[in-house]
Amino acid sequence: MRPTSYATCIAALCLLIPASGQAPAEKAADDPVKTLVSRLDLQRYKTTIRGLTKFGDRRQGTDRNRKALDWIEAELKSYGCTNTERIRYTYEPPEGGRGGGGRGGRGGRGGRGGAPGGAVIHGERGPTAANNDPDLQPDARLRELNAQPSTPGPREEVFCTKIGAKHPEEMYIVGAHFDGIGYGEAANDDGSGTALVMELARVFSAPDVVTDRSIRFALWNNEETGLNGARAYVDQRKDLQGKEDPPGSGKYPEPKWLGMIQHDMMLFDHGMPHKDGTVSEHQRPEADVNIEFQSQSKFAAQAAALAWAFQSANEKYATDYPAVVGPHMTNTDSTPFMDLVAALSLRELERGSQIGAGWDPTHHQPTDVFSHFSDGDFRLGLNAAQTTLGAIAQLTGAKLK
Repeated sequence: MRPTSYATCIAALCLLIPASGQAPAEKAADDPVKTLVSRLDLQRYKTTIRGLTKFGDRRQGTDRNRKALDWIEAELKSYGCTNTERIRYTYEPPEGGRGGGGRGGRGGRGGRGGAPGGAVIHGERGPTAANNDPDLQPDARLRELNAQPSTPGPREEVFCTKIGAKHPEEMYIVGAHFDGIGYGEAANDDGSGTALVMELARVFSAPDVVTDRSIRFALWNNEETGLNGARAYVDQRKDLQGKEDPPGSGKYPEPKWLGMIQHDMMLFDHGMPHKDGTVSEHQRPEADVNIEFQSQSKFAAQAAALAWAFQSANEKYATDYPAVVGPHMTNTDSTPFMDLVAALSLRELERGSQIGAGWDPTHHQPTDVFSHFSDGDFRLGLNAAQTTLGAIAQLTGAKLK
């Protein structure tokens, strides 16, 4: 990043932190954000992921996708996030469009290469193509569960909103996508991100939690076909921002967007593939949460400032893994928002240079099942949840009654 841009981001960061934020010297016991973060729990996070895996890979346009959506909405309501709404749209696959493709080859070894989002690939690479062959799934139960093919037509996705007490007309959007592909359980992509958003909805929806600004918890559909669900939301609601409806009611169906934060694949940071193509079986000790913005977006300076606010929250509230900031956000549901508002993506790895180089061998594969991951993996996702909860709680002025 250019020095002038860095200075701009630091200045913007000061504006993003609400006046109600804690001073550094304030005792941890007096910090309501720390209390909220402590309400996140590894076992609850794992249980939510496992609940999502009951619906297989949740491929869009299938009964298993629709059943998963109903389950998610029921869970949100059970947490107290009762004002749920659905976005409805129609998906028609493009002529010869994305079908997932077959299983890819090993790919190139060593050297540099271009990657999505402006990133650059270094070092060893693994396969990256999505599996679209059900026969590669060795589990007969999952083959049957995932057997129904996708069909074009109507689609739905759900969100719920925590209404701000002082500024209901402004909000942060916290999102993930609940659909998957690959004929596994989509435990990581994107059960891990969906569960993270659901767990944040649970914590913020507790009756003793008050926020100054609103928070919307959104679970997108059709991410795997080209971000269609997030694009439908933007198309339908961007022009409704900040409008009181009905006038004088104090109600804002679409509060003004202050930031959009996406969560996509949160579990697997085992390092670069070895020269023989294998990847370590264990979470690497230096694993981290990747916070990415897009340096070429119209809101790049604001997004960079928001990213550094998240990194700061990670340092203050995450228990195990650090966070790093990068400028190459790509291939995720924050993309449709990035020219309209500050937008971020949190992942297990950099999307372009690392996932794009095959660093996660479960990506869109039959091996993306709950049993494949260890507590070290799930803990990385929990640390991402701690990071986002800490940042959003500060930015929205969260307090305890």
